[in-house]
Amino acid sequence: MKNLVILGAGTAGTMMANHLVSKLTKKEWTITIVDQYKTHYYQPGFLFLPFDIYTEKQVKKEGKKFIPKGVNYIQKKIDRILPEENKINLEDDILDYDVLIIATGSKTAPDEVEGMLGDNWYKSIFDFYTYEGALALRNKLREWEGGKLVIHITEMPIKCPVAPLEFAFLADSYFKKKGIRDKVEITYVTPLSGAFTKEKCSKSLGYLLKEKNINLEIDFAIERVDNDNNKIIDYADKAIDFDLLVTVPTNMGDEVIERSGLGDDLNFVPTHHNTLQSLAHENIFVIGDATNVPASKAGSVAHFQAETLTDNILLYVEGKPLKEEFDGHANCFIETGDNKALLIDFNYEQEPVEGTFPFAGIGPLRLLKESVFNHWGKLAFRWIYWNMLLKGIPIPFVSRNMSIKGKNID
Repeated sequence: MKNLVILGAGTAGTMMANHLVSKLTKKEWTITIVDQYKTHYYQPGFLFLPFDIYTEKQVKKEGKKFIPKGVNYIQKKIDRILPEENKINLEDDILDYDVLIIATGSKTAPDEVEGMLGDNWYKSIFDFYTYEGALALRNKLREWEGGKLVIHITEMPIKCPVAPLEFAFLADSYFKKKGIRDKVEITYVTPLSGAFTKEKCSKSLGYLLKEKNINLEIDFAIERVDNDNNKIIDYADKAIDFDLLVTVPTNMGDEVIERSGLGDDLNFVPTHHNTLQSLAHENIFVIGDATNVPASKAGSVAHFQAETLTDNILLYVEGKPLKEEFDGHANCFIETGDNKALLIDFNYEQEPVEGTFPFAGIGPLRLLKESVFNHWGKLAFRWIYWNMLLKGIPIPFVSRNMSIKGKNID
């Protein structure tokens, strides 16, 4: 028997288990998935928790229920990967593998910035990229009466690059509903030279910031947080005051990647952009947030990657050439507040543009245009996530590679 091991039972790892269990011959292969955590979180829902749009129960479930029969599930901490020996050291066990899939995700690292993880953490400084942070922020916003709200990105890359912008738009809507928008000054602070990573999309989103009276501070490379004076300060000594700071800390790959010597400076695994094979070890493949590929670290991307990676795993075990197929496809709804949303569809080469999706000329979804229909699509994604995405069920009419049909491309 040969062993295929998946490290991480988050979005990407769970999808791969569901894809492969029916495709690898049971007489020849055992599939094992390892994760130290019992709970599986719907991470896109963390955006909605602070505004009381979602409840705790809507964003978390027991992870084991999504692991298919026929896959061994081990809930233990991973110590390190030994790629030269094809072994994995767990906290009290050793696993051998013939093929390894790394799906260990990424985590926030607020300790990377001086003062961020200080006395005001979860008092006047919050994140919403963790379950604990989103809940603490929800409780804070329920009682907050106004002041200077600063929404801040430490550095790129981050999970779901549009989420901080969505937070700013939802905050605007939230405070309007509470009747205190005139008492809240919202400032969006980014290390980028625009509102978003893609130029055309950045212009559209920058316009929305202006329309909603949200200040934009660009090219802000934070050096430290001054807890005594409630300021964030960059390397040029520019200071921005806050009463409430909602920050996206540095995102880094899992520490097991660092301990194993497999990652870059941020613990992301160097990965072939199109095959998703490790650049260093041919029997190791990487998916989702754990990779260093220049695609968005988002659930839709992991979904598209999983389809290509499944094919490539099967080709690899048969000794055949891999498909250089994954094109960086990302498909993201962007909440803009007031029950509206944008939709963007892009890849490594093509920026988001206007058009219709998924059917050319028909839609029904509009690209780079606000609509209530897009908002419904965003909320519907939670059901799709729990009932289709994790289970490896194809999403109808949405292809793994980006289609140019229906897009207004210059």
